[in-house]
Amino acid sequence: MNANGDTPGAGHRTAGRAGHRVLSILVLLALIVAGTAIPGTAARAESNGGVRVMPLGDSITEGTQVPGGYRIGLWQRLAAAGYRNDFVGSQFNGPAALGDHDHEGHPGWRIDQVDASITGWVTATRPRTVLLHLGTNDVLQNYNLSSAPARLSTLIDHITAAAPEADVFVATIIPLASASQETAGRAFNATIPGIVQTKVNAGRHVHLVDMHAALTTADLIDGIHPTAGGYDKMAAAWFAALRAVPGSIGDIVGGNLLANGTLENGTTDWAPFGGTTLSSVTGTVHGGTRSLLASGRTASWNGPGQAVTSRLSNGRSYTTSVWARAQSGTATLKTTLAVTANGATSYLRLTPDASISANGWTLLSGTATVSWTGTLAAATLYVESTSGTTPFLIDDASLQ
Repeated sequence: MNANGDTPGAGHRTAGRAGHRVLSILVLLALIVAGTAIPGTAARAESNGGVRVMPLGDSITEGTQVPGGYRIGLWQRLAAAGYRNDFVGSQFNGPAALGDHDHEGHPGWRIDQVDASITGWVTATRPRTVLLHLGTNDVLQNYNLSSAPARLSTLIDHITAAAPEADVFVATIIPLASASQETAGRAFNATIPGIVQTKVNAGRHVHLVDMHAALTTADLIDGIHPTAGGYDKMAAAWFAALRAVPGSIGDIVGGNLLANGTLENGTTDWAPFGGTTLSSVTGTVHGGTRSLLASGRTASWNGPGQAVTSRLSNGRSYTTSVWARAQSGTATLKTTLAVTANGATSYLRLTPDASISANGWTLLSGTATVSWTGTLAAATLYVESTSGTTPFLIDDASLQ
């Protein structure tokens, strides 16, 4: 995709002789400078047997400027939360941090171009869920914009016809830096809620995601495509939408039952347990780029916590691990589970006491059987100290 709205498909042929090779390279460079989209890499299908999700769209799905785009943050959120998903599509790209590189993002393509191939793609990959962000190139190319909503509606019909049981999440397109193009984009976006509602009324599993509201033009690297931070905002919006629709990404299976266990998504999914302030820290980490600081603690039992009520099974043993260190000085920490059932709350020690300091990270680890009598009303895992209110950091937490 490019600001001039050039269409995809400008390929090149590598000649056998050196002169022809040079010529072909120059032609390719000229095409790139001119803004012609080069087709993506054909997929080397990866599959972990999880729930199949098709990221569908144009270069914003492919990840122009930031290879992998929103798919990186989405994959990491899904994995950290304990979901097992299989991204599907005929295209393949992205960094190692993206656990599954398959997608259906085609740089430069408009709605009609995607629609021409969608039935074959869906039939071949059989997605359980489709993430659709498309229409930006229709705006950039000023391509029959008055009929763009009708083209989008037809595309959705073809997706749901090929996969009647699939959940299709339809996003409004993200902002554009050009004032005139943004005006056109907003007009296109304004029609999408009505399109989605029409499909819902017809019994289709179609859902609206307001992606335009998730970003601003400050999140764009070139006026069209997001920065890494902008793509991550898209990932967060997709993740929230998916989790709101039961079955769209399957159930939490095995793996880490703690959401955002890596703490790479800041304080998301974590909350103060008692009187404490939680903040995301980038300077001191165990893994990745972020950890979580619990400061301003008013009692020894105050610390970072996460609700795990819906993730527990009565009578099952769980292994907990949390890396921790003091912000300054020393402290002794443990991980505890507060379980409320039949109106009474009990406290189960998940990890033994462990001494921490500001000189390095210490692993809190243990296995415990979680059980209750009656109906489970609430369960919260939290990290506390045995005494004192020393500020401390946690990172790479898991409950399995």
